[in-house]
Amino acid sequence: MADEAKPPAPARPARRCPVCGKPADERFRPFCSARCRQVDLGRWLAGDYAIPGDPPEGSGEENGV
Repeated sequence: MADEAKPPAPARPARRCPVCGKPADERFRPFCSARCRQVDLGRWLAGDYAIPGDPPEGSGEENGV
């Protein structure tokens, strides 16, 4: 009973690197290389991925400060 064959797991669909569009490498997933991983981190740290929205209340911007 323990030797029953399990069906093969479905293959993951090929994903593309979100930075350059090349096929992703398993070592750096979801990126294709260490360079693209670092580029993405730099974008996060620079605030390029910020979600736009209204300023929080009491921030002083609407009070002319």
